[in-house]
Order: sequence, then C-alpha cells, then structure tokens
Amino acid sequence: MGTLYVVSTPIGNLEDVTLRALRLLREASCILAEDTRRTRVLLDRHGIPGRARSLHAHNERARIAEVLSELDQGRSAALVSDAGTPLVSDPGERLIREVAGAGHTVVPVPGPSAVLAALVGSGLPSTPFLFEGFLPRKAGERRSRLAALAERSETLVLFESPHRVGATLAELREAFGDRPACVARELTKLHESFSRGLLSELAEAFADGARGELTLVVAGAEPAPALDAEELRVEVQSRVERGDSPKQIAAALASRSALTKREIYAMAQRERDER
Repeated sequence: MGTLYVVSTPIGNLEDVTLRALRLLREASCILAEDTRRTRVLLDRHGIPGRARSLHAHNERARIAEVLSELDQGRSAALVSDAGTPLVSDPGERLIREVAGAGHTVVPVPGPSAVLAALVGSGLPSTPFLFEGFLPRKAGERRSRLAALAERSETLVLFESPHRVGATLAELREAFGDRPACVARELTKLHESFSRGLLSELAEAFADGARGELTLVVAGAEPAPALDAEELRVEVQSRVERGDSPKQIAAALASRSALTKREIYAMAQRERDER
C-alpha cells in the first residue's frame, strides 16, 4: 500500500519549510497542488525536479483515480496547499477520504499556518480560539453566521479578501459590538504587518481595502451575567419574538441559568405556542 503525505508549505517566506517536507516532496511519485505555478516556485527554490499536477473542484474525481493508481503500486504522493496547511480553506477533503477509505496511509506533515501565525501575533487570547475560514458570501447567510458567532467566547480567526476587509470589519462591529481585533497582513513576507485596535478603528483604517493576504483575529464575547428567574423569562420572550428556535434559545441561555437546557427549551416552546 502507498502513502499520501499532506505537506504544509510556506505562507510567504520560502525558507519556512521543514527539512522533512522537502525530503518527502523529492521522494513523492506525484505532487498535487491547487495552483501548480505557485508550487513550481517553491520546488524550483529548493531544487526539486518533480512536476506538480493540479487538483481542484473541476478535476478532483480524475485526479483521485490517478493518485489511487500510484498508491496501489506502493508509491507515495504529496498534497500541498498554495500556502500553508492543505485542506484549510483549500480542496483535498475528498481525496483524503477516498485514499484512507482504500486502505492507504495518510500522513500529515505539519508546518506554516496563517491561522496560528495571526493568532499568536495578534495580542489576543490564543486559547480557546475558533477558526471560521471565510464567511458566507450571500448576505442572508452571512448575517445568520455572524449572529451565531456573536455570543461565542473564543477568539475568532477568519480569512478575508483585501477588497472586502473594510466592509467585513464594519459588519463585525455591527454584529459583535466594538471589540478588540487585529488585521494580520502579508504574514512572513517583506511587508508583514499587524494592525491592532477596536473593530470600529480598524474598519475606518481599512475602509478603502488593503493589499496582500489578510487574516482577521477578533476577541471573543465577554461572559454574560447570570440570569435570575424573571430575567430569564424576559430573555426567552425576547428571543422568541425575534424568531429564534427553542433549541437555539436553550443552547444560548443554559450557561447563564440554573435551569437545564431541557427546561429552557420547554419554556421557549410554551412561549412560542402561546403566541
């Protein structure tokens, strides 16, 4: 049986690659990448002659068949990202699933990560944290997702495109309140920068967009105060009025009340049925 190595690659500085990763890329019978041109730059920089093959949504089925054929012959293959750790907002999940399902070995090869680099450089609490990736593009889905994230206490890490960053920071300010945040730009590259401040300040600073790769880090919600019986009743009523489901209400309020999730669910259900 063969081995598929999931190899992390530099997010900017081409020196940020492990000796193990370079060895495995040299030994692999095939290298899979979303953008072969970017991977070629890395391979040329380190004198690796292998030719990368593209792997993206439009050719994934055919590529998986090719990789399985290589692995069935006992060879090794390497999956790389354009930058950072594969599968983190990049294709490859189906490949991993089918390779493992066929009985081959899947080995992650750790390395650079924009998520962790931004988090530790932000000055915000690093544990616990929640990685969101890119927010939904459709306005309704985006608002719903931000509403769901607003009460999370973890530090939030997400990606955003340069031309949308100002609008996204303003949306975060509206959904979350004016929390501390950080915009990490061009991580590990020549013009790396960390812009720290309140969401309102950052939204103004980046109103006209930015250049380069961006990662946003936002402080989590402050723990909400405990609710007494009357405050809980009012809060349940308010959430029912705005359209939250009993399940959502129970999940949001259980940590702030002496009642269990089941009891709060029943309270919300009664409140909704009486309307």
